Amino acid sequence: MPSATLRREYEAACRASDRLFGRIAAEAWYDRPIPERHRLIFYLGHLEAFDWNLIGKTALQRGPLQPSFDQLFAFGIDPPSGQLPDDRPADWPARREVAAYCRRVREALRPVWRGAAKEVLQMAIEHRLMHLETLAYLLHQLPPEKKRIASRPVAAWPAPEEQFVDVPAGVATLGREPESGFGWDNEFRAQSVAVPAFAIGRHKVTNGDYLRFVGEGGPVPGFWRRGRAGWRLLAMGGEIPLPLDWPVYVTQQQAAAYARWRGKALPSEAQFHRAAYGSPRGERAYPWGSAAPAPGRGNFGGARWDPVSVAAAPAGQSAWGAAQMVGNGWEWSSTVFAPFPGFVPHPFYPGYSRSFFDGRHYVIKGAGPRTPARLLRRSFRNWFRADYPYVHAGFRLVEN
Repeated sequence: MPSATLRREYEAACRASDRLFGRIAAEAWYDRPIPERHRLIFYLGHLEAFDWNLIGKTALQRGPLQPSFDQLFAFGIDPPSGQLPDDRPADWPARREVAAYCRRVREALRPVWRGAAKEVLQMAIEHRLMHLETLAYLLHQLPPEKKRIASRPVAAWPAPEEQFVDVPAGVATLGREPESGFGWDNEFRAQSVAVPAFAIGRHKVTNGDYLRFVGEGGPVPGFWRRGRAGWRLLAMGGEIPLPLDWPVYVTQQQAAAYARWRGKALPSEAQFHRAAYGSPRGERAYPWGSAAPAPGRGNFGGARWDPVSVAAAPAGQSAWGAAQMVGNGWEWSSTVFAPFPGFVPHPFYPGYSRSFFDGRHYVIKGAGPRTPARLLRRSFRNWFRADYPYVHAGFRLVEN
């Protein structure tokens, strides 16, 4: 990919992150919307610190730019349950100082951009794009008055009845080869997995489906709120009546509990691939075929803040008839996040994946409403702790 194209992609990603930060009210910058994460002010500095540490210091060996900030904003956190951060707002620099640091980083990177390897530049672009989504998780937990996000009217669809589609036995290709293009270290190397025949839900499990489980004592999803007239949902713009036809967003533990309650299972990573990308004529680049992601294929790319009905966007279904395998919510698998055979940490970011091969994180596949289209490649893997309640992730069931 030519460096001029990469530069345009990087600048577009910067504009997108600037717009997202612009939705945060001034009084919210030192809030911590998710207890397990940093305060919002950290993320303002993190994206630029990451770029300087990766491109300027590591790839081009330019040395520190502003040493205290280069280090302060270098790494996010993912503490185990019960080990929450205890810093105070006063422990962080003023927002104007952080903003000045960000401007300084962009000015310092502009003249040296062409000197970095394309792989490093692609890494900087995708890191920023991934944070567009994880920042949305943080904004989701902010009170409506602390963010500039307007709610759209909820489109009512009939909640579909549960259906399963048959997926014949075949091979699922996980990962990719180094010569196939950019990927994060956990995407390599490619491996072929023989997958026996199984059946998978045509749709993601809905709020309406899960409501019956809650009625029998199942765990309540983190996005649900109990109202005077019944259950309500914490949407991005505030609470709304629970949309029964939207996919339920839950933890992996809650998804697995629901599957046990139903006498079924969560799909493995290989089963997800077979159901999403398999076809009678071989594997597809996307569930719908080889065409690049575009509006109308599904609810991804940031056009919406919230889900849509699981019965919407039929154009994005897989060859076997499974709907929304990509978009409208990531999907939990039963697969513990672990390296593929031949895994090698990336020399410029050795801790990106390796730090999470701990048996407590699970693979999620697909995409959510805020997932950028660039991250929809078949080999991309995402992961979260099994008990993490803030990710825009649902699930579907399989019958083995």
